[in-house]
Amino acid sequence: MKETAQALKNLLSSPKNIVITTHRGPDGDAMGSSLGLCNLLQQIGHSVKVITPNEYADFLHWLPGNEDVIIYEGNEEEADAITANADLIFLLDFSHLSRIATFADAVKKSKATKVMIDHHQDPDREIAELIFSDTTACSTAQMVYEVMDAMEMTSYLNKEIAECLYVGIMTDTGSFKYASTTAKTHHIVAKLIAAGAENTKIHDLIYDNSSANRIKLLGYCLNEKLRLYPENNAAIISLTAEELTRFEFKKGDTEGFVNFALGIKGIKFAVFIAEKDGMVKLSLRSKGDFKVNEIANKYFKGGGHMNASGGISEVSVSETITKTEQIIKEYKTELTKSN
Repeated sequence: MKETAQALKNLLSSPKNIVITTHRGPDGDAMGSSLGLCNLLQQIGHSVKVITPNEYADFLHWLPGNEDVIIYEGNEEEADAITANADLIFLLDFSHLSRIATFADAVKKSKATKVMIDHHQDPDREIAELIFSDTTACSTAQMVYEVMDAMEMTSYLNKEIAECLYVGIMTDTGSFKYASTTAKTHHIVAKLIAAGAENTKIHDLIYDNSSANRIKLLGYCLNEKLRLYPENNAAIISLTAEELTRFEFKKGDTEGFVNFALGIKGIKFAVFIAEKDGMVKLSLRSKGDFKVNEIANKYFKGGGHMNASGGISEVSVSETITKTEQIIKEYKTELTKSN
């Protein structure tokens, strides 16, 4: 960390044009780490643009600096020009260029030095010259703080950076309940609160700010679309595009729905399947040592963390349910054994 941080600090010693990007469908960690880093870099004299592959949930739009984010979809020409002119490109919260979808070509073509900061497994070390990779870190936001610390730049930690990084850490730890939450995590969070992060306000804006349609959709999922497989300690929730339209779906509305299935007593493996953006997407969650990242990679061209991963299915929602049911049966031994 220290050696790589020193190399980065040297790169940042003179003003540069910088692009920060993150994965498609940015979540709290993606946007929190991106906007937090953006604020730091602007403070030390750089010209910085955050470019996301596509739009993200409304409940993240209050984050400091959000108003200047460029959404690649619909703004390709502008984003491509900015990226081509960049001196540095930060790749945050993803480890393979495929995760930034159609924006990947512009990033590949750019002659800018690339810097990866990420906590996912199996990083592609060919896509960046400088790599900060820590699969034990709870979030990329925590890593951004650690990079700041290693570069001796925590004096720039202000309320805006603190709130952005707090969002990233809070959301990627499930409000500090996941095993990845360590003593180090809590020490960093304490520093963020001391710097001005209003933890109660942030929790309210992220978790207690739902539209009526989102709550109705959740109720529909739990009452009508929840499939339980108690003999295999598994559960599936699914939604078609038509069902999402019926509840006036907006991006981010189904965030966390899979956790309600996982929260049922005895359930060790939960899958949320939804037809969005013309494709069938999956969110996979697990408890204990059941590795959903391996399932996501093997069956759904995805990946992620051991207990939280995502993927894409090339067949319909109903066919994906059938495929997932077959997977549940195949892994019955692992799902029913005691940890």
